[in-house]
Amino acid sequence: MTASPEALLPTSEQKAVEAFGDGSGVTVVAGGTIVMPEINHGRLTPARTLLLTRAGLAGVERSGSTVTLGAMTPVSELVDLPSPLGPAAANVADFEVRAQGTVGGNVCADPGVAAPRGDLQGALLALGASVRSAGAGGEQNQPIEEFLGARDGRLVLAVSFEEPSAGGYARVDRPHAHTYTALAVSAARAADGTVRIAATGAGPHGLRLTSAEEKADEPEAAGEAALGDVDMQDDALASAWYRERTLPVLVRRALTQLRESG
Repeated sequence: MTASPEALLPTSEQKAVEAFGDGSGVTVVAGGTIVMPEINHGRLTPARTLLLTRAGLAGVERSGSTVTLGAMTPVSELVDLPSPLGPAAANVADFEVRAQGTVGGNVCADPGVAAPRGDLQGALLALGASVRSAGAGGEQNQPIEEFLGARDGRLVLAVSFEEPSAGGYARVDRPHAHTYTALAVSAARAADGTVRIAATGAGPHGLRLTSAEEKADEPEAAGEAALGDVDMQDDALASAWYRERTLPVLVRRALTQLRESG
């Protein structure tokens, strides 16, 4: 008989950080929309689980133009935020999943067995978000692109970004509400006029489209340039061939929205 995992249920952020330690041997359970299917299918057998339900990490806070999202904030609470984050959140699965899934879980999502995950990562990259996390070496506050490249052994506490002056979001519609997004592009213009563009479904996690950003004033050219920023793969949702032909279209659409909303 398999032993039941040890369950840790911290009641504050500090206790959650202490319980997590350096992350060794700890499986974090936030909303459970990713972790529980992994456990149910036998792909994950945790020895110790860290349940964050009571850790006080949920909520959307504003301070001037800065928006801070607690790691346990449900995706459903983001749908009314400005583009690209609001539309990206509204596009996550269905209401059931959005009500249960969390910001931290989405940011930390690794690729699934046969599909990309982490639908919010592209929008947060476009917004130039920063991630506050704990783990080995103590608390850190990193740009999200750095965090996504080295997130193992980190416990997300909050995500912050500056409200954009304009945003755009375009996606490939999918046939089933419980699956992940095959491909989506987010664009945001900062208060200083800087444009950032990012995609989900084009790699193992959300990716900046820096070549497209350099041509953001020319949507057609930006769409073609974006292909140089990605290395598409086949999976259960779409082929690399299909994504390569769709990405330029989505970049153009997102940038057109950006222009119209600005």
